[in-house]
Amino acid sequence: MVTAALTPLRRRLVLAVVAVSLMTVVSAVSGLNVALPSLARGTGATQTELTWIVDAYTVVFAGLLLSAGAIGDRLGRKGILMVGLAVFGAAAATAAFVEEPAALIALRAVMGIGAAAIMPTTLSVITTSFPVEERPKAIGVWVGVAGSGAVLGLFGTGLLLEFFEWHSFFWLNVVLAILGLIGATLVIPPSRDAHPPRFDGLGALLSLVAVGGIVFGIIEIAATDGEEAGPIIVLAVGLAALVAFVAWEWRRPEPLLDPRLFAVRAFGAGALTLTVQFFAAFGFFFTALQYLQFVVELSPLMAAVCMLPLPVAMIPLARFAPVLAQRVGYRKVAPVGLVLMAAGFATLSLLEVDFDYAVFVAGLLLFGAGMALAGTPSTTAITTALPHEKQGVASAVNDVAREFGSALGIAVLGSVLAAVYRSGVADAASELPADARDAVEGSVAFTQSPLVDALGPAAEPVVAAARQAFLDGTTTALLVASGVLLVTAAVTAVVGPRHVPREAHGSSTPARARHAREGAGSHGRRSSPARRS
Repeated sequence: MVTAALTPLRRRLVLAVVAVSLMTVVSAVSGLNVALPSLARGTGATQTELTWIVDAYTVVFAGLLLSAGAIGDRLGRKGILMVGLAVFGAAAATAAFVEEPAALIALRAVMGIGAAAIMPTTLSVITTSFPVEERPKAIGVWVGVAGSGAVLGLFGTGLLLEFFEWHSFFWLNVVLAILGLIGATLVIPPSRDAHPPRFDGLGALLSLVAVGGIVFGIIEIAATDGEEAGPIIVLAVGLAALVAFVAWEWRRPEPLLDPRLFAVRAFGAGALTLTVQFFAAFGFFFTALQYLQFVVELSPLMAAVCMLPLPVAMIPLARFAPVLAQRVGYRKVAPVGLVLMAAGFATLSLLEVDFDYAVFVAGLLLFGAGMALAGTPSTTAITTALPHEKQGVASAVNDVAREFGSALGIAVLGSVLAAVYRSGVADAASELPADARDAVEGSVAFTQSPLVDALGPAAEPVVAAARQAFLDGTTTALLVASGVLLVTAAVTAVVGPRHVPREAHGSSTPARARHAREGAGSHGRRSSPARRS
């Protein structure tokens, strides 16, 4: 096996390269949000174009994850990782010289292609390079970087914007990609499926249409308040493609992803838990960062600095969580993590217009601790549910859960925020001229625009009402997230696996699914790994 040939130093270097490569992808999701105002001034992009500059990356990224994992299993994980880093870095370098919004949208989509090749491969490199006794801690580092990378990306971009314009965001992407590419070339061991099945081209296409259509539809329906037919049609196409994907994969002897795997408790519960975690986490980033900048009036850098307690809580616990889950059981650790996240959001919902950083830090610490306790065991559950030669697909499912949950959280919690804000500010804006009223009801950003000066003395009560309404929308969204987390905690406590094994099972995918179906109604029997998980 590859793991037997790696020295402890080599494994540490592999983990460092994986962390840098993963940070390259994760920071590209969060950091751009800090750079958007500077980018809009430099390119003249409209709000719709800004939305697409962000979303083109996410839609392509999420849509290609499943097929990218399977390609890595087939062609070699090291090679796919290197190609992904090269594509990502080249597109980011080109974007740093571009001034046209349409070109930026296209280049962000190309970066999404590279990201889809990078992210699942980083996790499968860990699961195929580390010995069994070290794998949970290595996965813990991966989860910690994946969770905290968003905040570190915000901080890094905010720091750059103190001295440079929006182009610096893309140069940060380039530097990380180059570091990852050099490291992958030097230290990542080659690995691939020794007997790869035929590539499921139709399944890959259906998964792209399904995930891309669903993510696109959710985001655009929220952006248009459901008043345009196009996003609804795209969502319907995505859902139809998902049904077709399940039907197609169910019948194939060697599927891209066997739907019956979700009958395996570890696999299904892990995917559900991760989806809901990232639903809540990225919905929080979307709402809280706006609160810090529009209501509290912090700079982008200071808003990012306020988030730093999150990785401080998350990274150490993420390393310890797999050991704890093996000792006391997944059904106890993961639900506790989700409850802690819910408590963190409930604490954050106590924030007021007058910022209380102690309340904010308390909420972040609970949120970070909960994310670590639920996230690392869930990722371990997914990866150990599949045999070693299918770790690329396991990694891709893990990442699809994260990306789909992120898009859903931004869409749903962002819609709650917008609806509560519009309702709360309507009375205060009712006496304003039509153009001013539309601007006030459209976004709290008017509080930092020339419109405030144009309104004169009438601006003060409107600005106060807008900030209060935005706060109310933020706290309502956080409470919705808290409720979803609590429901998922209860479900996980019932249907989750009692324990997660230390290593991936060696049985084939169809066999594991069959064992799961046979063992679904059995309690107490321990005759197969599928039943135990």
